[in-house]
Order: sequence, then C-alpha cells, then structure tokens
Amino acid sequence: MSDKMWKLKEGVTLEAEDVAKIACALKSLSIYTALACDNEDDPEELREVVDEGLAAMDKIFDH
Repeated sequence: MSDKMWKLKEGVTLEAEDVAKIACALKSLSIYTALACDNEDDPEELREVVDEGLAAMDKIFDH
C-alpha cells in the first residue's frame, strides 16, 4: 500500500499515543474476528464492529 493512498484530513494530527490506540483497536478486532469465525458468532454483530472501525478511520484519513 502506497503512503500516498492515506493522508490525514486537514487539521488532524496524530501523536504516538493515538497511533498506539489505533494499533490496539485493530489487534482487538483481529482477535475478535478470529474468535467469531471459530465460534460461528453472529456475523451481523461482527459486520457492525467492522463498519464502526471503518467509519472511525474515515473520520481521520483522506484516501
């Protein structure tokens, strides 16, 4: 993925702590996804979690 594909929206700044929070959230989503697939949890619930994460990313990045 090219760095040119992802740019912060104008006025948005990210500190190391913010990046760490995003990384932890993505790791948590990865673990949740693996568990959901293994346990055949409600796929609609998983879709909602993923959609919320994508919406959050859209708030801070232009792509």
